[in-house]
Amino acid sequence: MTGGSPRRRPVDLPASRRTLGRRPPQPASVGFVSLGCPKALVDSERILTRLRAEGYAISPTYRDADLVIVNTCGFIDAAVEESVHAIGEALAENGKVIVTGCLGARTGAGGESWVRGIHPAVLAVTGPDATDQVLDAVHTHLARPHEPFFDLLPPAGVKLTPRHYAYLKIAEGCNQSCSFCVIPSMRGKLVSRPIGEVVREAERLVQQGVRELLIVSQDTGAYGVDVRGRTDFVNGRPVRTGIQELAIELGRLGVWVRLHYIYPYPHIDRLTDLMAQGKILPYLDVPFQHAHPRVLRLMRRPASAERNMDRIAAWRAVCPGLSIRSTFIAGFPGETESEFEYLIEFLKQAQLDRVGCFAYSPVQGAAANELPEPVPEPVREARRARLMQVQAEISRRRLAARIGTVQRVLIDQALPGGGIGRTGCEAPEIDGVVRISTTGPLQIGAFYDVRIVDSDEHDLSAVMVKSRSESELAESGLTGSDSVQGGAR
Repeated sequence: MTGGSPRRRPVDLPASRRTLGRRPPQPASVGFVSLGCPKALVDSERILTRLRAEGYAISPTYRDADLVIVNTCGFIDAAVEESVHAIGEALAENGKVIVTGCLGARTGAGGESWVRGIHPAVLAVTGPDATDQVLDAVHTHLARPHEPFFDLLPPAGVKLTPRHYAYLKIAEGCNQSCSFCVIPSMRGKLVSRPIGEVVREAERLVQQGVRELLIVSQDTGAYGVDVRGRTDFVNGRPVRTGIQELAIELGRLGVWVRLHYIYPYPHIDRLTDLMAQGKILPYLDVPFQHAHPRVLRLMRRPASAERNMDRIAAWRAVCPGLSIRSTFIAGFPGETESEFEYLIEFLKQAQLDRVGCFAYSPVQGAAANELPEPVPEPVREARRARLMQVQAEISRRRLAARIGTVQRVLIDQALPGGGIGRTGCEAPEIDGVVRISTTGPLQIGAFYDVRIVDSDEHDLSAVMVKSRSESELAESGLTGSDSVQGGAR
């Protein structure tokens, strides 16, 4: 559980180009709704890329689509409700719906499709990471266009993120057995992509204009464990498959590289050396989930709170500018008031930069459902609210400490009189932003230097220091990973 509530991503792609001198026939059109986490978003991008390669058009509306694909999330109750509603809406508006994603993998007591039990009219149901099965279902219900439009595809395929950043999924599945999670039953065991294939995709993304690579998987720190570090080839060089080696290779591309979903394994300590050297962003997304040793054992988490505090101290000693993001669960079955207070004390000591918290929500099929002494829902919600209140004050102080420093920002949005960007300490959509005031225009996807002048518990405010475009930064020898703290290098 490493993200917030699911985000609906209706897809609206450019219309196909017309051929010179004649009007081509309208290609079959597919509508698409993408829900859930960045891993699911990457699945959506792969399906859309295949559809476009085969000549299908992508419709921005239900009305104009010949059928609709809904990529679902099935992790927590709110995600399930969102997915079920999206399927129902697509059926009501269009009538022809293919379901894929994590909720599609859920089965009933007799092994039947859970989704079909709710919406029996859907055309087909597949699980996550099922591009071929989804395309087979599309072909069954919507004839493949006669001429593929390969010229319409960008080198890195169809993306659902802004042009300047992209999620790069490096593995599928998970080998952990956390008692609150059913992802391994939906997505299977860990399967790492060959490192050469990952780097080639990253290179294509950079050539396409991406300036920030967000590295995701279910367990990013375990990348390569399933293949025991098997050697693959990167641009003709033999390279071991592992998270440190991948970080080194991606760090050569001259763009921001941000790591998400990192368990606190001992070997992660070596990544902070790369962060301190400016090879990758000084940012770790570590889902601690709790701090009390007994609750962590109930959760079947792979680390204890004592070692985590030691690791945080060691990480910051090597890389003082490190930003740490985490998520926690409040009100886990059996959690006592004193164990929750232990978690609060951990937060105060750890001084994490960004924190999300969920009140425990039972997930169908999760082992935690069978644990004794469930915490009443009002207590769970009250604990979640208190944790976030404590963290808000921590965040306020940590952001205030950055006032007066000069930071490199990547622009996400240009506005009259300024814009919105992020430093290397903020990931898109889940962390705060930097609100920038300037008299000149800002270019989306470009890097600028700004001085932080104000802050609150979530966001920073800044003014322009050097209004230099990305090309000017390149000429000066600076890259997007460079950052200036307190005005001194």
